[in-house]
Amino acid sequence: MDIVTSEVSSTRYWPLTSEWSRQSPQNLGLDPNAVQDAVSFAISHESKMLRDIGRALKEGHFNEPPPINEIIGPVKDRAEPSGVVVRAGRIAAEWGDIERVDMTFSATKSFLSLCAGIAFDRGLIPDIHAPVRELVDDGGFASEQNRSITWAQLLQLTSEWQGGLWGKPDSIDHNRDLSLPPGQSNDKGLQRTMQPPGTHWEYNDVRVNRLALALLRVFKEPLPHVLKREIMDPIGASDTWQWHGYRNSYVDINGQQMQSVSGGAHWGGGLWISTLDQARIGLLMLNKGQWNGRQIISEEWIAESVRPCPLNANYGLMWWLNAVGEQAPAASRSSFFAKGVGANIIWIDPENDMVTVTRWIDKESFPKFAEKVVQSIR
Repeated sequence: MDIVTSEVSSTRYWPLTSEWSRQSPQNLGLDPNAVQDAVSFAISHESKMLRDIGRALKEGHFNEPPPINEIIGPVKDRAEPSGVVVRAGRIAAEWGDIERVDMTFSATKSFLSLCAGIAFDRGLIPDIHAPVRELVDDGGFASEQNRSITWAQLLQLTSEWQGGLWGKPDSIDHNRDLSLPPGQSNDKGLQRTMQPPGTHWEYNDVRVNRLALALLRVFKEPLPHVLKREIMDPIGASDTWQWHGYRNSYVDINGQQMQSVSGGAHWGGGLWISTLDQARIGLLMLNKGQWNGRQIISEEWIAESVRPCPLNANYGLMWWLNAVGEQAPAASRSSFFAKGVGANIIWIDPENDMVTVTRWIDKESFPKFAEKVVQSIR
């Protein structure tokens, strides 16, 4: 690891190798006692989710009865809480094993959004407001309900896509209420009347997986390859991260079998990644897609990603927003987040030039943790 330096450079710091600059909180404009209080809080408010994630899923973490709750992707046990507080690109505080690779659940969705951004920047998806069926002809967007669905609607969770994928029906997440703890939504999974695309916001993992498959068909190569080449390697990420699909999510692309990855770990799979690599993604987003003088992903896409969805001011293109303070009342309104069950959270705060990653913190405790981090800013 880098030697701790005595003062913050006036120029932007980029962790170009696996080593990061670490500086004392006070040199980064943070109160050391308040930072330590935030760290202690994160450690003492560990997630209630079982460390044996396979068991947690089998025992109904998502409130789904057998056999529909069958795990079809890989899982791994989780670690103790971990995290980093980064300011001006430098690490001010860390806790837990920040190099351990863990599941991230729905924080994966934000990485899926980055892949969509690469497709947009490369001209593979010229217009995200155009119907998906114009580029993807695999039957998934042929029905009357699905034919007008746009890329933007899939990314904003307003598509109302109807159908089944990898053995899971879209109705599995009908009436899902994210304000309730997992397993406490009595109406979840009950079939409801479908609405026209773009008129109803609903958190639904089957539709996110449908987006992943559509992107695979557009790129004609596995999304992990795209993510590695276009984003992770250029920002100096480690080679320890993995992105999994399901045992039954292989499709034929130009005569080759390719796995379509999942946008979360609802039934296993998803992105497995270290805290430090998540922090790199946070820095990329904080700097509007720019990394050490190179535009990795367009500023236009980053701006679109954090534009509030017309039906949900708290959501952009698979990034959670804080425009009305709902994610963390004490955090700046410019803050945005990648969030997954666990909780696994990448918090980007442009106003204060900060990225904070916290993993396996109790979901209900995150706003208080965020408040403590904010209180540390001098």
